[in-house]
Amino acid sequence: MAKKRDRLDLIFDILTNIRKSNNTIGPTNLQNKSNLSSQMFREYVTELEQTNLLEKVENDKNNKYVFALTKKGNEFLNKYREMKQFVESFGL
Repeated sequence: MAKKRDRLDLIFDILTNIRKSNNTIGPTNLQNKSNLSSQMFREYVTELEQTNLLEKVENDKNNKYVFALTKKGNEFLNKYREMKQFVESFGL
C-alpha cells in the first residue's frame, strides 16, 4: 500500500505541478494533477497564497486566472528537494 502524503509532500507536489507547467497552470488542471478533493485543494492553495509561495495571475485570454509560482515558491522547491535527498542519503 502506498504511503499517505504528508502536508509538506502535498505542498511540494502542488508547487512542482506548477513548475512542470511552465510556471502557470489553471486551477482545475492543478487540482487534477495534485489529486486533491476540492475542499483540500482550496485549503492548500489559500495557505500557499498567504505564504507567498504561489500567486493568482489574471489570464488576459479569457478573464480567468491561473496559478503562478513565486520566487519564494521556487526557493521552497529547491530547498525541500535538497532536504529530501539529504534524509534519503541516510536511508530514512
